[in-house]
Amino acid sequence: MIGVSKLFCGTVEPADVLRYGRSSKELPSHMLQFSQDKKPVIVWNLTRACNLACVHCYASATPGPAPDELSLQEATGLIESLTDYGVPVILFSGGEPLSHPHLMELAALTVRRGARAVLSTNGLLLDRDKARRLKDLGLSYVGISLDGLGPAHDRMRGRPGAFKGALAAIRTAREAGLKVGLRLTLTKSNQADLDAFFDLMVQESVPRACFYHLVDQGSNPALAGEALTLAETRAAVDLIAERARRLHQAGLAAEVLTVDNQADGPYLYLKLVEEGRAAEAERVMELLKLNGGASSGHGIASISWNGLVHPDQFWRSVTLGSVREKSFAEIWHDSSNSLLMALKNKYGHLKGRCRECRFLTVCGGGLRARANHLTGDPWAPDPACYLTDEEIGLASAEPLTG
Repeated sequence: MIGVSKLFCGTVEPADVLRYGRSSKELPSHMLQFSQDKKPVIVWNLTRACNLACVHCYASATPGPAPDELSLQEATGLIESLTDYGVPVILFSGGEPLSHPHLMELAALTVRRGARAVLSTNGLLLDRDKARRLKDLGLSYVGISLDGLGPAHDRMRGRPGAFKGALAAIRTAREAGLKVGLRLTLTKSNQADLDAFFDLMVQESVPRACFYHLVDQGSNPALAGEALTLAETRAAVDLIAERARRLHQAGLAAEVLTVDNQADGPYLYLKLVEEGRAAEAERVMELLKLNGGASSGHGIASISWNGLVHPDQFWRSVTLGSVREKSFAEIWHDSSNSLLMALKNKYGHLKGRCRECRFLTVCGGGLRARANHLTGDPWAPDPACYLTDEEIGLASAEPLTG
């Protein structure tokens, strides 16, 4: 996760992070990526059931729940185990988490146990009653997915009227006093909507937007042709950075982030250098070093509806263990799992331009799931890195340290 507004607009300084001791329990939610203990954020795919059929669904959601979903007793025990271990955030996802009959009590338990509860939803099931209940139980944030404006969103979500329903959910959440944000996966279908997406943020007074780089698993024919080229990705990040800057200059306290392409951090640093803003570029580099780059199997974990644990939500072909058999902490620190241990200390395993990149210590080698999906090698260079050989210093620059 790259905080564009934090880095490019200077809304967070290194001293702000250090003041909290870099503890995940002490840091405010918008600074969690800078924690030193890196207790993982948990993406919990609470159910496989979903009311939509999204083209880019990484969880292969189904109309109804899977037969092997965790029982309420098992789910409650999982939350107790996770919070005992000290995870800072449990993000309830799916499928569609609002279709789960026990979402409210599980989210409330998460909050009572001292972790932040976050919801990722398509919004269509978020009515006023549910929004009020989520606010009352202490939900930290609700992220509502948009994959373009109007027809583009409806097409990606597989239902006419899905955009209208998501927009209504944004307003319902805001009226209930919930912190709400927008989530968009960058694709060919919505790249023309990016500018208008920021206009919608302003129009609806939405304080947060996350832009997810598409994780092409290489096996979904419905996604054929949807991945941006490297040049298009670069142009999209340019637009995101510029619009974030304009929001900041206008005095609008919006948090803008990109997710699943760690090249974005070094790219923002290089943009500031190119603009002659050396002091700001140095501050960005310091924050990137505190962030530490890609965090699969390290600062993020995914748990499926059936209790299987994965290095992240996109690498479902790799199972680290089951919480039905062991505690999450036992699974997460299993020294006999060679892949997991390599992900926690991956620099010696990366290959090619990733291994030689001068930004390796601040990028962390990109998304290993993407490399594995598209090349068959989890340690190959991330195919979505859009930085040039010259920019990453293959020919001339010294590696960055720290």
